[in-house]
Amino acid sequence: MQKLLLGDLCYEFSRHNKPRLHIQSGEQVMVETEDAFSGQIRTKDDKRDKTAMPYSNPVNGPITVEGAEPGDALGVRIDAIHPHLGQCATYTGNPRQMCEWLGSDVVSNDHVCPIRNGLIYWSDEITIPYEPMLGCIGTAPHWGVPTTGPAGPHGGNMDLVETCPGNKIYLPVSVPGAYLYLGDAHAAMGDGELSASGLEMASETTITVELIKGKKLACPRIESDAEIISVASGAPTERAIAEAYARLILWMEEDYGWDRWKAYDLLTHVGKISIGYYQAGSVGAKIAKSYL
Repeated sequence: MQKLLLGDLCYEFSRHNKPRLHIQSGEQVMVETEDAFSGQIRTKDDKRDKTAMPYSNPVNGPITVEGAEPGDALGVRIDAIHPHLGQCATYTGNPRQMCEWLGSDVVSNDHVCPIRNGLIYWSDEITIPYEPMLGCIGTAPHWGVPTTGPAGPHGGNMDLVETCPGNKIYLPVSVPGAYLYLGDAHAAMGDGELSASGLEMASETTITVELIKGKKLACPRIESDAEIISVASGAPTERAIAEAYARLILWMEEDYGWDRWKAYDLLTHVGKISIGYYQAGSVGAKIAKSYL
């Protein structure tokens, strides 16, 4: 197994960066990542300081894949996500869209939470199950250089709880080598990532990367043992929901032989959605494999 150790922090999904690791299809890789706060919150006395470090969500990479060409896809199985420091951190910032009801005088609540024996010690009274996921994973597009702020057809900062160990993330290849990046690991996160901060942690993430030749994707996909999930990102969220479901219908038609209008009918009754950071509009539309 190859290892990609943490290097300079990177905040873009760029095809212009020098590759940091080159792998073959089927290889397993352990990737070190920094937390979304760029390592600023390590103790109870630390504060998130955007004047010193304005960017968020650093990723590690790029990883290039032998033989990957535009029009292919990567299948990235997340094998494990371990905390690098045995802890995670979070803070409450501006409530943004909720200021209408809550006001804007939010109390800063930066705090560090130990992780032990499968539990996150959020406070002396409350523990949260350790359920890690990646906020950011994506490939470089062939035009433009998206930052790690938004998500898009390339993947990016999707912040979906389904990007977790045991699941496979399908991403489009838009440039030779694919240029895969990942980071922004969370020890846990609720749907919608309400304060724009999960339980952020530096991680050691192990992935297995498969090259799928000739599988052109218009958007990221996720597959678990029980579900298939199509992802769309953008605002307003209502449009992202519609696109995610439409992409899921086309996936059912292409790979499972469904008539699209029967799939449309079925999803009306059994479809489910997952929401990333609520203001960014990443949506996963899901159906249980038992229906397929």
